Amino acid sequence: MPCVKPDGTIEPMAQAILRALHTPRTAEGICEYLRLPLYRVRSTVRELLEAGLVAETEGQYTLSTGGAERVRELA
Repeated sequence: MPCVKPDGTIEPMAQAILRALHTPRTAEGICEYLRLPLYRVRSTVRELLEAGLVAETEGQYTLSTGGAERVRELA
């Protein structure tokens, strides 16, 4: 199931991950912060990367400009 639907809505788990990235984190760090299994985090982060909402540098994930904008819209 895609974390970003064609109409632009974001699934709840993807929303939680985006909010968790107010601080750069590794996939393992996201798991610890949200208490989610690693396989779910990795698959969702991969989709968020493809959607341009998350950026990755040396294993650390952060919000992209678009991701930060979406988090503000979710608030």
